[in-house]
Amino acid sequence: MSSFHRPLLPVAVSVVLSSCGAAPPQGNSRDLAALDAVTSSISGLPVTTSSAGARNHFLQGEREVDLSRAFDAQEHFKAAVAADSTFAIGYLNVATTSNSLEDFKTNLARAEHFATSGGASEAEQIQIQIVRKGFENDVSGQLALAQQLVAKFPQSPRALLILSGIQGGLNRQADNRATDEKALALAPKFLAVHLDIGNSYLLGEPKDFQKALQHFQAAEALAPNEPAMHDVLGDAQRALNNLPAARVEYTRGHELNPRDASLLQQRGHVNSFASDFAAARADYDSSMALGGGNERGFFAPFRAYVSVYAGDPPGAIAELNKLAAEADGMSLPDPLAVKVNALTNVAVIAIATRDFPAADAALKQRMPLAREQADKSGSAGFRRATEANGAYFNAWLAARKGDYATAKREADRYATVVAPDANPRKMEAFHQLAGFIAAYQGKQADAAAHFAQGNLQDPYIQYQYATALDASGQSAKAKPMFQALAVYNFNSLGYALIRKEAQAKASVAS
Repeated sequence: MSSFHRPLLPVAVSVVLSSCGAAPPQGNSRDLAALDAVTSSISGLPVTTSSAGARNHFLQGEREVDLSRAFDAQEHFKAAVAADSTFAIGYLNVATTSNSLEDFKTNLARAEHFATSGGASEAEQIQIQIVRKGFENDVSGQLALAQQLVAKFPQSPRALLILSGIQGGLNRQADNRATDEKALALAPKFLAVHLDIGNSYLLGEPKDFQKALQHFQAAEALAPNEPAMHDVLGDAQRALNNLPAARVEYTRGHELNPRDASLLQQRGHVNSFASDFAAARADYDSSMALGGGNERGFFAPFRAYVSVYAGDPPGAIAELNKLAAEADGMSLPDPLAVKVNALTNVAVIAIATRDFPAADAALKQRMPLAREQADKSGSAGFRRATEANGAYFNAWLAARKGDYATAKREADRYATVVAPDANPRKMEAFHQLAGFIAAYQGKQADAAAHFAQGNLQDPYIQYQYATALDASGQSAKAKPMFQALAVYNFNSLGYALIRKEAQAKASVAS
């Protein structure tokens, strides 16, 4: 998928540690003044510091976040708090571009401390509270705070961008797009808004790939020599099933900055979809060799997915188990996160393909590591999410084995664990489990009703929904879903698991 990151704001409890971002290009090819004019100079929110150096580095960091250069951004934010040790919003941005859960937690706490003791503005305090709410799974609280921010700063394009990001995370795409349009009315050249609304049309429902392309082209016109612009243009070409053009865009982005590993990863996705598996593995190998921070650990699973696309799930499981075993020796900022992610991938493949010994082994190893991660977070919301994820996998595995009593008990445990979360989407996973339980028992109409309430942004769940519809006499409704999934062209493990089947069903439905 696109490497574009919404500014600030994890909307769910799992912190997205910086696993991508572009290092600075060689030479002085970047027109920083021109880039500032379409990024950090457009805000409308106060930046509270008495240090000119801290302010300067903060604004440069904000520019790099808008341009998907997370590593560069963090260096500027670190310099900002070095220049002003009480700079609350600076610490918040160190947190949100961090490379480890520990760094995130530490710097968020510093931001909160100095928000009250260091004279941070109300706008900055609200932004800090929004991130804390996200860390505690209070997405409704995030939304209310973002709406408050916009109400207090109605002429701020960046406040609107913060709100639209949360709306997008809630799958409220109509609201997301309307908010982005308001931001563009205030600042037509605000590059990050073009990226945000483009991603909404690319990935949200209803999709409109041409509108996505138009917004990405507008962003590229504002910053033509930035790798991230060619990244999103490549994404749009993938969506339009123009894989050669996508490959050209990703290659161009990498040429603009040969130290950027993420574009090689993106090109690997294209080669996976084109069934050029040797080229895909070569691109992933190159991206891992070049990657910084946690990139190697988070790029590696995509290499394993190549085996799934190639019809060799056991090969993918072996590769992912090797990653989990070796992560501690890879000099990563957060090897624990990489291990949990790798074992989660193993569990998904093994359950989906009925490799029960591999699933049992992965979940047995995964849960203690996930609980260790949760304990380190110091967050009650993170701990709940960890236990909920554990219950989800236990329920899905039990259902796959035909132990429906255990599956229902674990699904109910999931619902109990997430009950305190102020998140309108918290029951999507419960309905997915109910869908699996019904589908595996042949109750396809019931399965369809539950999958309809799951996360249909996930191609694996969308495929289960379409399959249940097809099997319960609703083939006319299922047909366009199979056809869309046949050319989805965005890489995820769920999609790797269903792509060939979706293409076969789309062919039959044609």
